[in-house]
Formats: sequence, C-alpha cells, structure tokens
Amino acid sequence: MNYEVVIPAAGRGKRMGADRNKLLLELNGVPVIIHTLRVFEDDPLCSGIILAIHPDDRDTLEQLLTQYDIKKVTHMVQGGEERQHSVYEGLKAAAEEIVMVHDGARPFIKQTVIHRLAEAAETRGGAIAAVPVKDTIKKVQDGFVTETVERSSLWSVQTPQAFLLEVLMEAHREAIRTGFLGTDEASLVEKTGGKVTVIESDYDNIKLTTKEDLVFAEAILAKNDQ
Repeated sequence: MNYEVVIPAAGRGKRMGADRNKLLLELNGVPVIIHTLRVFEDDPLCSGIILAIHPDDRDTLEQLLTQYDIKKVTHMVQGGEERQHSVYEGLKAAAEEIVMVHDGARPFIKQTVIHRLAEAAETRGGAIAAVPVKDTIKKVQDGFVTETVERSSLWSVQTPQAFLLEVLMEAHREAIRTGFLGTDEASLVEKTGGKVTVIESDYDNIKLTTKEDLVFAEAILAKNDQ
C-alpha cells in the first residue's frame, strides 16, 4: 500500500502578504515546507515526494532539502499557472498505483489519517480528508440571509486527497479536454462520475493562508510539543 505524494508548492504568498513563497516562511525557525515534508519523509508507506515548484525557488528548495536531510523528494517539476495545472505536472512523474495530493501549507496532517486515505484509495478508488462543519452556514444574497443551510451533511475539505493514479490522471485529462477548472482533485473525479470517500481528519490540519494562520500554527506546534 505504498504511495507517492504530489505537493504543489509554486504559490507566491499573495494572501499571506509575504514577499516570497509562503512555504519558505518559518515556524519555530523551520520553513513551513520542511514541516510538511517531514510528515511524509517519516512515513514508511511514502515511497516518494514530487514537488511542483516555481523556477525561482528551485535553488532555495534544493538547499533546504539538503540542510534538513529530506531524501524522499524524487522530482521537482515546474508548476503551472493554476494549482490544478501544477498537480497534473506532478502526476505525470508519479509511478505508484496510489497517489496523494497535499497542500504544502498544511504541515499538521496526521500519519494515521494518511494511512486511512491510502487504504480507502486502494479499495475504493479515491478518498479525501475532511472535518464536519462546526459553524452555522447561511446563504446570503445582496447582503441578506436567504437560507440557513442544514449542516449535518456539510464537511470542510482538506488534503491529502488520495486516488488510484489512473483514476486521477483520467480525471485530469477529461478536465483538460473540457476546459474544467476544479477547486480540488475530488471535484475533477466527481465531474467524471467517480465516487469519493470521506475520511475524517482533525481540526489541527489547517492550511496556512493568512498571517493569522501563522499564529494558530505556532499554537499547534506548542501543543504538539507538550
């Protein structure tokens, strides 16, 4: 049940307000991308990591991989204009039957969740990490509430998202053919009629998108060190 993971890492940190790739910002003195890579470096089921990067970051990333002894990165491919395009470039370098896609800015995914995703992908074709929505959700139009949405069936989707490689590649090829740009890998598979299993993750598996998220991340690191 070995797997490879594609990590799109070509973003430029605009929403973070950073002057560089947000994955190069530090948490406890260590770049965010290294925190994320260590999860998969330490997982015996992970046979390889494929990074989709911006060309400007190649030298820096190569130095960081050496500095922090990250050995499982097998490919660094050039990312595309959109995340979806970056993922596709990474998938073309994959060889394992099971492939995962994980946000470089989610450094707190648990290995137990990763293994459950791999198992579900192997037996059912595809699975995503997610958590139940906690907040009340309302539809709003022109500044007014039009509906309170029943939240019992609503889940907040995370990564990793795990699929049989042939399933996800076919979904990407179909998206290219039709010009479809999805919000995540699952949306591409859903578009082709595929079924995607939900694996419950946890609320610590946040994506670092804004400056405020860095504060939350420091708190999670402190909690995990206790």
